[in-house]
Amino acid sequence: MRVLCPFAFLLLSTHLLAQQPGKGFDIWDQNKDGRLVREEIPEKVRGNFDRVDTNRDGFISREEDAAFHKGRGGQPGGRPAPRTIAGVKAIRNLDYAGSGNPRQMVDLYLPEKSAATGPLPVVCWIHGGAWRAGDRANGAQVAQLVATGRYAGISIGYRLTDEAIWPAQIHDCKAAIRWIRAHASEHGLDPNRIAVWGSSAGGHLVSMLGVSGGVPELEGQIGPNLTQSSVVQCVVDFYGPSDLLTMDDQGSKMDHSSADSPEGLLLGAVVKDAPDRARSASPAHHVNAGDAPVLIVHGNIDPTVPYQQSVIFRKALGDANVPASLLTVEGGGHGPGFGPAVTETVHRFLAFQLLGEGTGPGDATIPAQGR
Repeated sequence: MRVLCPFAFLLLSTHLLAQQPGKGFDIWDQNKDGRLVREEIPEKVRGNFDRVDTNRDGFISREEDAAFHKGRGGQPGGRPAPRTIAGVKAIRNLDYAGSGNPRQMVDLYLPEKSAATGPLPVVCWIHGGAWRAGDRANGAQVAQLVATGRYAGISIGYRLTDEAIWPAQIHDCKAAIRWIRAHASEHGLDPNRIAVWGSSAGGHLVSMLGVSGGVPELEGQIGPNLTQSSVVQCVVDFYGPSDLLTMDDQGSKMDHSSADSPEGLLLGAVVKDAPDRARSASPAHHVNAGDAPVLIVHGNIDPTVPYQQSVIFRKALGDANVPASLLTVEGGGHGPGFGPAVTETVHRFLAFQLLGEGTGPGDATIPAQGR
């Protein structure tokens, strides 16, 4: 009997799965949440994770998996293929800056059948990717909310660190919020009910939107809608950094202080050599009474952004009497381990803040799922 060597077996396994796109995805998606985290993929093929995760958000979507198997790797230019969700109409590539830069655009998601009698509240998604990768094309989180007919959605793009350093990223995000208000009546949006939700670097940026409404130097001069407000009504922060100066003191497996770290590239300098700039880019240093309510979600064994970053942010918000909740995912990593209970909590928070329904969540700890 012929025995295949491990490498040949790996090639054969990969080849067989490639003939049946989605088969491996369905087998490996143990918690059936429609996305794969690194830990769910067999160790022998885990090395392909970063090639398949084209938007660098820490998850492989079904669309990214299909694109990989087809050998096309997403859209031209390396962008992931936009996800289509039943009941949702997408209007893409809306330029909020007037620059023609594809990074300074938003994708708008509207329900085909609205469940509201008036303008819809807006939930904005800001992607992660360490400020140096990721793409607004992956707006599935908000598109799924839009499918309920009760919200509109926006996926916000912003310039990455290979193009511009801080504070360009928050200037872009604020310009996008101003664009929403300027075009609210055109698209049936409620300019007084805007939520922002993001993960990792996106979690950092949505937190900055929530706490920096009174900081002129973070407003920027991007786009034609400078008379509009960039204030948001609530924030959902998934494991975003909150204090760049303390990350290396909190048990991270990354060297956040190096010049080529995500934080170093964001600031254009070694973090500890640029303390003023680091504080400018740290949400915990901007908290004041009257800031937007915040829901923070973080795994307590996150190897990338220390869990203590969210503890610090939660305390700063509480000390300023800003409504805030911290949902701790016990045994959760940098996204891996998040299950349906997290999604339910986010939806409850948004319904309370934007629709006036139910009660908001408090601090809580839930077990990780699918690990």
